[in-house]
Amino acid sequence: MALSLAECTQQLNAEQRLLVKADRDIEEGWQRIRDQEDRVRDLTAGGHDTGQAERLVELLKQTVVEWERHRTLIEQRVIYLREQVDPAPQGRG
Repeated sequence: MALSLAECTQQLNAEQRLLVKADRDIEEGWQRIRDQEDRVRDLTAGGHDTGQAERLVELLKQTVVEWERHRTLIEQRVIYLREQVDPAPQGRG
């Protein structure tokens, strides 16, 4: 069943908000990774076992990669909905 223009517009707005949130979450995720890597360096410098801290870094990286994949899906949905809302060829006019 095809969506109405109003429904497409509403979904587009929602997906655009999700895209902004995804960008923010990804950036915050990379910052957490940098912070954790700093902690690993501090532990190493102090002669402490870093096994768990290093595993956390890898888990955080895997999580952010999944967030980036999800962001791509959101971006594709935004493109699709934009085409539904404004089917005119882009770049012309």
